[in-house]
Amino acid sequence: MFKEKLILTGHIIDSLTLPKTLDTIMEQGGDFKIEELNVGKLKTDKSSAIIEVTSDDEKVFNRILDEVTDYGAEILEDKEVQLIESAKDKTVPDNFYSTTNYNTKVKYNDTWLPIENIEMDCVIVVDTDNMKAECKPLNVVKKGEKVVVGRAGVKVEPLERSRGKAEFEFMNSEASAEKPTQTIIHKIAKEMKEIKDKGGKIVVVGGPAVIHTGCSKVLASLIRDGYVDKIFAGNALATHDIENALYGTSLGVDIESGELVAHGHKNHISAINTINKAGSIKEAVEQGVLTSGVMYECIKNDAPYVLAGSIRDDGPLPDVITDSQVAQQRMREELQDVDMVIMIATLLHSVATGNLMPARIKSVCVDISNASVTKLSDRGSAQVISVVTDIGSFLPILKNELEKLEEE
Repeated sequence: MFKEKLILTGHIIDSLTLPKTLDTIMEQGGDFKIEELNVGKLKTDKSSAIIEVTSDDEKVFNRILDEVTDYGAEILEDKEVQLIESAKDKTVPDNFYSTTNYNTKVKYNDTWLPIENIEMDCVIVVDTDNMKAECKPLNVVKKGEKVVVGRAGVKVEPLERSRGKAEFEFMNSEASAEKPTQTIIHKIAKEMKEIKDKGGKIVVVGGPAVIHTGCSKVLASLIRDGYVDKIFAGNALATHDIENALYGTSLGVDIESGELVAHGHKNHISAINTINKAGSIKEAVEQGVLTSGVMYECIKNDAPYVLAGSIRDDGPLPDVITDSQVAQQRMREELQDVDMVIMIATLLHSVATGNLMPARIKSVCVDISNASVTKLSDRGSAQVISVVTDIGSFLPILKNELEKLEEE
């Protein structure tokens, strides 16, 4: 019989952490016994539970520990983390610990070390000489690095819902187009203003629909007004934004009239060609070739951008990073000092960003498709607020709400 005592602490009843833990144990084929349960009576009080988990199958037992420790359960016995050296570059021991995007610590040499650069689906490497622990993707692990294995000595701190519901937990349930969009956008705007008032940073992850729906000017103004500090996108958003700035079209459609322009299908290629001749987007701005739009405002306001390429790209623009691993690392680096991410109409870039960022970053995903906004939570980004609405409505309303907050 395999046996371990676990402890849960916090608002474990209000946030359903306790019943979720017990359900997981039973669903995986294990058994449990609650040895101690202390329930907080006041809103500020936390609860705690000591649970003995048992199973006669080692694989089942380990699977249970994998899942429930992700909920914040800790092994009661105070153990040191287990480390095994990597035998080869880009490889780790088979029983490596796979990270979540929650704040995590490991106990080494009687000290709890916080994990730097935490993100999901990575491994933990401990520098025992300098007493540092770091989250690393598999492809950057080097031979000889000490990798955390098993669950002993690992402490996860998941997000929990307190009894006094936080402002940003509004509508944090299954995505639906029937929810009051104006109210949700007002609260997003309020959160953005609070973050900016504190000197925080906000990233927008955008798809080409932002340009197609005529919202290039809106997003450009949010960058100019200091509400958006960085942009993550692909070749398409930048290309069609520049096409719009140069020719007034997006994918050959006139933004003002909505009519297809004769021979407009070549405009985005002409836009790429123009930037190529200038040398880069920045050089096009400095030469006076590009004078408006999202990318123009990024250059003028020193707002970093990461344009990650794909196999389907036309061109692409010279600023596009065509090596996906290089683009991923750039995004990972730019996310480290960010407080909020707003993902708009771009499923693949949204999932990629969600995979790279820690759960502490407040996140919003906006798309007209229910399936797109729920994809992120399916991939483990449980902290993301989902908004199902038309992008052409969302951004203008958001800008209007921010302007009203400025006037208060």
